Amino acid sequence: MWQTQKAEITLARRDYLLIALLVLYRTPKGEFYMVFVLDKHKKPLMPCTEKRARLLLESGRAVIHKINPFVIRLKDVTVDNCIIQPCRIKIDPDSKVTGIAILQGEKVLLLVELYHKQGIKKSLDDRRNHRRFRRNKLRYREPRFDNRKREKGWLPLSLEARVQQVINTVKKLAKYIPIDNISIEHVKFDTQLMQNPEISGVEYQQGELQGYEVREYLLEKWGRKCAYCGKENVPLEVEHIVPKSRGGTDRVSNLTIACHECNQKKGNMTAEEFGYPDIQKQAKQPLKDAAMINATRWKTYNLLKEMYPVECGTGALTKKNRIDRNLPKEHYCDACCVGQSTPKEFVFKADYILEFHAKGRGTRQRTLLNKYGFPRAYLSRQKEYFGFQNGDYVKAEVPKGKYKGQYIGYVAVRKSGYFDIRDANGKNIAQGISYQYCHIIQRYDGYKYGRRKRHILLHPSDAMDGVSCA
Repeated sequence: MWQTQKAEITLARRDYLLIALLVLYRTPKGEFYMVFVLDKHKKPLMPCTEKRARLLLESGRAVIHKINPFVIRLKDVTVDNCIIQPCRIKIDPDSKVTGIAILQGEKVLLLVELYHKQGIKKSLDDRRNHRRFRRNKLRYREPRFDNRKREKGWLPLSLEARVQQVINTVKKLAKYIPIDNISIEHVKFDTQLMQNPEISGVEYQQGELQGYEVREYLLEKWGRKCAYCGKENVPLEVEHIVPKSRGGTDRVSNLTIACHECNQKKGNMTAEEFGYPDIQKQAKQPLKDAAMINATRWKTYNLLKEMYPVECGTGALTKKNRIDRNLPKEHYCDACCVGQSTPKEFVFKADYILEFHAKGRGTRQRTLLNKYGFPRAYLSRQKEYFGFQNGDYVKAEVPKGKYKGQYIGYVAVRKSGYFDIRDANGKNIAQGISYQYCHIIQRYDGYKYGRRKRHILLHPSDAMDGVSCA
C-alpha cells in the first residue's frame, strides 16, 4: 500500500479573500454576475450580486464555500430568518451543449451552458478493437459478444453519460439555490420527416427504397458512372461521401457510386476534401444529434421527475417563444423559453453565462497502446500523490528558481512530487513545481468551470439589470 502525505486543504483567510476578489473584480462596472449564497447550515438562499458578495466577504460576515462555481456562506444567517422565493430550472437538452436557465418569475437569475463530454464512443470502439485483436489470436476462443442481459431502459454509455451529466448538474445547482420546479424541452424528432419534409401518409410505410436495392438505387441515381471521374462500363463500388471513420452514416443520403481507383484515392477524405464539393452538398443534414436526444429524453425526464415536478415543452414552442421575445439563437436563450411557464417578458439579472465542461474523472486504462494495439507505456495504479490528483485547483507559491512567483491553476501530478500547473485551456504555466509549494483551493470533481459574457442584442428588448426584456 502506498503512503501519501496529506495535502494542506485550506488556505489562510487572506488568501481566500484575495482569490475571491480576483474572481469578483473581473466583472466590469455596470454588468452583473450573480453569486450563490448559503446560510450557516449550508442551506441554499437566494443568490446575490457580486458587489454584495464582495462587501459581505470584506466585512467578515461571509466566507468562501467554493470557488468554482463561486459560492459564499453567511456566518450569521439561517434559512428560517430569510424570505425564500423558490426558482424554476429550465433545461434545453442537446447532444453537445445543454442550455440551463434559472428563473424566479420573470427574473433570469442564472444562465448555464453544460458542455457534454465528447469522444466516449471512439474510446469504447478503440477498447473493443484492442480486445478483439487479442481474442482473434485463438481460433477456438468462445464468443463473448452476446452473452449479457441488458436491463430495461439500457442506454449506450455515450448516451448514458449525457443523461447523468444533466442530472448531476441539476443536483449541483439545487445545492446552491432553492428549486421547486423543472421545465424541460421534451422534443420527439420525426427523423424520417426531417430527411424528407414532403413525406406524408403511406410514404411512412414505403420508406426510402421501395422497389430498389441500395446498389441499384445508387446506380440509377448517379447515372451508372463514377461520381468523381465519370468513368463508365467499369466495376463500380458503393462509397461513403463522409467516411464512417469521420462520423458518416449508412443512410442513402451519404452514399454514392465510385470506381475502385477513385475510391482508393479518396481514402479517409470527405468528398469536399477530395475536390468534389458539389457531391458533398448533396449529403443531407445528419440526424445523429436528433437520434441522441430521442434516445435519452425519456430517461432524463423520469430521473428529473423523481426530484421535482416537471413541465414538458416542445421544440416548436421554444422557438416561437424565443422569436417573440427577440432573443438570439443561443442554448441559454432556448432554455429560458422552454414550456408554457415562459413569462411574457424577461428581466435579466445575469450578464454572464456559467460554463460547466464535463471532463470525466480519468480512465481505468493502465496500458497505453500504439496504433497496432501493442503496449508502449504503463500508467501507475496510484491516483493520488502527496495528497494531490490530476485536475485539483491549486495555488502555488514558488520562492525560487525559473518559475519564481505565484500561480493559480489546475495541477498535473507526478510520482516524483514535481507537478505541472496548467490554465483552464490545458496550457502549462509552470512546470516541475514541488508539491510542498502547492495548496489546494478546490478538489477536482470531473468538471472544468468558466464564464463568458452573455450575447447582448442591439435592441431595446435585451435587458440589463432591472430593465425588462419584452
